[in-house]
Amino acid sequence: MSILSEDLTELAARVVAANRESGRTVALAESCTGGLVSAALTEIAGSSAVLDRGFVTYSNESKQESLGVPREIIETFGAVSIACAWSMAQGALKNSHADVAVAISGIAGPDGGTPQKPVGTVVFARAVRGSEELVAEERLLDGQTRAEIRRQAALVALELLLP
Repeated sequence: MSILSEDLTELAARVVAANRESGRTVALAESCTGGLVSAALTEIAGSSAVLDRGFVTYSNESKQESLGVPREIIETFGAVSIACAWSMAQGALKNSHADVAVAISGIAGPDGGTPQKPVGTVVFARAVRGSEELVAEERLLDGQTRAEIRRQAALVALELLLP
């Protein structure tokens, strides 16, 4: 039995199995999900062969200090921006031994939204060691609660970790 939803643990099991099979290790840089993606992965026996580390960088300062996100990116584009998520993913790779890193930053609500970035706005980025490929996107998740937005964001992040 898991404290996490069945869809999260099922997808996490797929991520662990697929990455173990391909010999890849992963790292996470999480903001609005607060470690939920890392928790889903560690719910799976054998995840230590895949999960190198996770960074929970909720404050802007922690994004800068732990992941090396330039202050200028946060001041210019905001913490909930593709530029910030990409920098977070790059920082997670730089500060880990992982082959791939996924970053998540968003507005889970119920407060904090603006007309330009309403509650449910979440940005994702995936960086692969040795690759210049930019995989990043912004989504407007339609969850009615903070918990639902965080769950949906964790599912998207797990999908990005599949080889």
